[in-house]
Amino acid sequence: MPDVVNTEQAQAWNGPEGSHWARNQDRWNAVNEGFNEPLLDAAGIAGDHRVLDLGCGSGQTTHLAARRVPRGHALGLDLSGPMLAEARARAKREGITNASFVQGDTQVYPFEEGSFDAAVSRYGVMFFADPVAAFGNVCRALRPGGHLAFVCPADATLNGWVAAMASLRDFLPVGDFGRPGLPGMFSLAAPDRIREVLAAAGFTGISINQAQAYGTWGHGAEDAAAFLLGTGPGRHLMEQADAATRSRARHTLTDHLRAQEVADGTVRLLSTSWLVTADRPTDPSDRP
Repeated sequence: MPDVVNTEQAQAWNGPEGSHWARNQDRWNAVNEGFNEPLLDAAGIAGDHRVLDLGCGSGQTTHLAARRVPRGHALGLDLSGPMLAEARARAKREGITNASFVQGDTQVYPFEEGSFDAAVSRYGVMFFADPVAAFGNVCRALRPGGHLAFVCPADATLNGWVAAMASLRDFLPVGDFGRPGLPGMFSLAAPDRIREVLAAAGFTGISINQAQAYGTWGHGAEDAAAFLLGTGPGRHLMEQADAATRSRARHTLTDHLRAQEVADGTVRLLSTSWLVTADRPTDPSDRP
């Protein structure tokens, strides 16, 4: 892997968190796939376009982008070796020949300037150590007039999985989990912060619109609770409690999620995100 400056995230996504996502790629896709079509539509990709998928994980959005550009190519970039292995394996199984995957850090990856028509990301841009540097590198990788489109979480209170985790506040040290502006999942939850970062990185034509979709978190409340508690935030909270407290937390979360079960028994939670688009200026003098 080329140089990495986001070392904390590289360690996490090549450790338990990356392994968890790789093992559970179908489940995470069921959680997030409601944003796939809006994201790719917003990017305007088609035909012979060259597409960069940032934080591609196990590659679902890269594969979908590749299918939209039959004469082009989609490149997935991620820090996680375990997830990229799954992405490559699935592309091979599905016969997708115009997608490839590389391991690297968006902030410093040596992209050829102007080599992509579009860059996309489904929840892959919130963890940059230096977001201005990372988005600036992406901007240079786009051709003049190239498009950026990404999805990132909006206000935590509008996301059902956050409300579910907050139900554990009486048992576990939830603290400021989900507060906008903190490093991590909600670092770009404030629209003004998104505009500030993208403008400083050289983008223009910035547009931010709310998007909502229901995702499937499990087949029954017990299954969904076990899945949520197996995620990075869930594990972190549970590791700080004794066995009796963990048991109470598990039962409380299960009870909370039981109210979210739909007719077929699955647990469906609403996710509220920002669908963000921006452009690399066609004229260098137009850069902020």
